[in-house]
Amino acid sequence: MRLASFNLENLSDGSRAEAPLSARLEALKPQLKRLDPDIICFQEVDATKKHSGGQRQLTALDHLLDESQLGNFHQANTTLGETGAPADRHNLVTLSRWPINQKFQYANDLIAPPRYTSVTSIPKQNSAAEIVWDRPILDVEIKLPDGRVLHVLNVHFKAQLASVIPGQKVGPFAWKSVPGWAEGYFVASIKRAGQALECRMVVDHIFDDDPSALIAVAGDFNADTREVPLRIISGSTEDTGNGALALRSLALLEHSVPKSQRFTVVHRGHKLMMDHILVSRQLMAHYRSFSVHNEMLGDELVAYTLIDAAPDSFHAPIVAEFAFD
Repeated sequence: MRLASFNLENLSDGSRAEAPLSARLEALKPQLKRLDPDIICFQEVDATKKHSGGQRQLTALDHLLDESQLGNFHQANTTLGETGAPADRHNLVTLSRWPINQKFQYANDLIAPPRYTSVTSIPKQNSAAEIVWDRPILDVEIKLPDGRVLHVLNVHFKAQLASVIPGQKVGPFAWKSVPGWAEGYFVASIKRAGQALECRMVVDHIFDDDPSALIAVAGDFNADTREVPLRIISGSTEDTGNGALALRSLALLEHSVPKSQRFTVVHRGHKLMMDHILVSRQLMAHYRSFSVHNEMLGDELVAYTLIDAAPDSFHAPIVAEFAFD
C-alpha cells in the first residue's frame, strides 16, 4: 500500500489561477505517476461554479484526475457548512483505490473556539472575539482488501503568516506596526496549535473505540518536526512522561530518511519539512519505506518574485509504503 500526501498549491481553473490549468496539469501528472499511490491526501484544491447560482465543484481536480491513473478512485472532500458543496479555496481531498466507508470533518467541533481580546486592534476591542480555525480536518475510514479499516486524517494547518488584526494592515503583506504583526502571528499560532489539538483528540477517540486501530495522519502541517503542532499530534512518551500511554503515540515516518532529504518546502533559502505522515504503532508494523520527492523543488519566495505563472507546486509530495500479508 502506497500512502501519499501532496499540497497542490491553489489548484484552480477559476479567475484566481496563477497559471493556465493546462500547464499545471502537465507539471503535476508526472509527479502523480511517480507517486503511484493507492491512497493520496491532497491540500489546496479550489472549487469553482460552472454557472451562476450553481454549487461550487472541484472542476480543476476533475481535469487532473481524468488525465491521471486516479480517475476511478473513491473520493472524499471537505465541504462548507451545511451546503454539501466545497469551499471556494483550499479544500482537502482524499482519494483511495479501496472503498471509503465513512467521512467526517472537524473544525471547532471537539474544541470550542478560544476567545481572545486584541491589544493592538484599531479601534480598540472592548470584548473578546472567537478564534476559529481556517480549515477543517478530513477524516476517512477506508476498507482495506483484508477487511480491516484504515483511518486517514488529512490536514492543512494555518500557515506561518500573521492573522489579520483590525486596523493593523497597510497591504497584503505589510503591517502598520511591529506589535500589530506580532499579535497577528500569535493568533495564527493559536489556530495552528488548536487544529493540532483537535486532530489529536480525533486520534484518541479512534483509539478509545479500537486500541489497535490503523491510523495515519497526513498533510501540510505548516510546522517543522519539533514544533508545537507535531509534538501535540505525536504524543510521545518523552512529552507525556507516562509509559502507559506509549501505544497511543504516533510515529513520524520522515525519521527514516537522512536529514539532508527532510524538506518539502524551500523558503528564503531555508529547507523546511512542512508536510508529514504520522502513523500508529499498529500501522508501523507494516511500514517499509518513506520518500520525499524534492529533487526539483524551487524556493517559493524566489518563484513568487521572479517566475511568471509558475505551473509547479512549491511543496514536495511525500509517499510511504506499507506491506500487508
